[in-house]
Amino acid sequence: ARPAWGHRKVWAMCRHDGLAVSQASVLRLLRDEGLLLEANYQRERRQLAARRKAAFAVEPTGANQVWQLDFTEFETTTGGIWRLAGCRDHWSKYELGWHVSPTANQHDAITAIELALDEAARLAGRPLIDLAARDVDGNVVPLVTVVTDNGGPFRSFRFEAFIATHPELRHVRTRVRSPGQNGSRERGFGTLKYERLFLEEIDDALALVEHAEDYRIDYNTVRPHEALSWNRPLQVHLGLADPKIPNFPEPEILPTT
Repeated sequence: ARPAWGHRKVWAMCRHDGLAVSQASVLRLLRDEGLLLEANYQRERRQLAARRKAAFAVEPTGANQVWQLDFTEFETTTGGIWRLAGCRDHWSKYELGWHVSPTANQHDAITAIELALDEAARLAGRPLIDLAARDVDGNVVPLVTVVTDNGGPFRSFRFEAFIATHPELRHVRTRVRSPGQNGSRERGFGTLKYERLFLEEIDDALALVEHAEDYRIDYNTVRPHEALSWNRPLQVHLGLADPKIPNFPEPEILPTT
């Protein structure tokens, strides 16, 4: 059902379903069925993860502290090239929404942040500005650092003006020619493509939006995440799981006869 998943994610899903199996057993079963991915695939993903660097001085300690934003592109089978923009929470790896457009300009970047603000407010039960602290003068202290690269949309006056109208946000750009500093965002786009988009025949933008959103829901709520100790992004984002401690249910012990 999930051909892009390796044995560890299948094992984690088994654990979440209450099955006390080992990683070795799952690996052996997948190997026997000829369902393992090539070793190079996993090696490349580990190398990408090793190159990730933080673009901020202090590591976040919770959700809605650091969002990473960027664009990626995807070509549909009818020949159209579409750009996806989206914010990803660095702490929880939660995908806050996709904006699909034929362009990748400052308007698209702003729309992606607006989607993220709406999704974050929905999860928190109130706008993020209400969660932000105030200084001694009553001014809002920025809550979320939006990290981007140095692309034109993120250097535009309109984009910076939008950030300025949202005191709960601040904008940080990575160093020039340092894509690894926005590595979590790049990793998320790669996962979206290799686990869903590249496996489907996607004819047009409407189908692309549908597939991307279905995957976002699956990614946030079902797919175990190795970087989160096999927890789901939604659990971590809502504070229901610690990203450093697995949160598997206890397996059911059947009575012996």
